[in-house]
Amino acid sequence: MKLDRIGTLEDHNMKKILVIAAFCLTFVAGAAFSYVRDWHDLDAVHVHITEAIHEMERARRANHYDMEGHGEKAEARLHEAEHELGLAVEWAKAH
Repeated sequence: MKLDRIGTLEDHNMKKILVIAAFCLTFVAGAAFSYVRDWHDLDAVHVHITEAIHEMERARRANHYDMEGHGEKAEARLHEAEHELGLAVEWAKAH
């Protein structure tokens, strides 16, 4: 019975992490397809992505990095989004 409670808690934590990652990726996609008035808009999104990366790192650490690779993949996608958004900010500043 104790294992069931632990399993349920781990399942809940994994779902929470995946929901956070999905939200962040949706946010990035929405920002990419919305009207951008200036680079400050992109810079604000960049800050949110960086915060999401830190949250994902904290969540993975709390779960002992054991999420069957899903947490690692989500964090990798956030890093990719952060990188691309950084390039978008630089481009917007130049134009």
